[in-house]
Amino acid sequence: MSLSDLCFSLGVAFALGCDAFAVGLAVGTRNPCRRACFRLWFHFGLFQFLMPIIGWVIGSSIYEHIKDFDHWLAFGLMFAIATRMLYESLQKEECTEEQRADPTRGLSLVALSVATSIDALGVGFSMGIARMELLKPAIIIGITAAIMTFVGLRLGRRLSYAYGKKVETAGAVILYLIACKLLTI
Repeated sequence: MSLSDLCFSLGVAFALGCDAFAVGLAVGTRNPCRRACFRLWFHFGLFQFLMPIIGWVIGSSIYEHIKDFDHWLAFGLMFAIATRMLYESLQKEECTEEQRADPTRGLSLVALSVATSIDALGVGFSMGIARMELLKPAIIIGITAAIMTFVGLRLGRRLSYAYGKKVETAGAVILYLIACKLLTI
């Protein structure tokens, strides 16, 4: 891999990892356990690794069919999760930790993983059209997203300890902003 290819891969990885960082920050405000943190950063890294490969493989045939509404799908997933998170952040303290939905499990985890990596699908598609090498950049993208998610989770947790439930509300607002950004892809 040449230096210019490495710089390209790192730049793309950082840009794609920004959504993962922001979602990690938002989820981190909920003080997730270590296992939940692992699930989130692992899945974000995995999806950011796989989506460019999928985009590269499927090429224009399928992409042409979904390109008109892929941003709406990503928006809907992120908006629903943000709404649930905002609702829970505005609840009185009567709600125990066990009663709160864990965004790092089940469909929420898959929805967040897909929503944050949908841009990577387009990147992979573009790289396929340009006949660029994919495996090394996909690995760099996945690792970068995992690291950025981990950092976001840690920062979100620290902010939550310092500022309480207000930070969780701010985390939901961040997810709303990401959802709106997804409408522009």
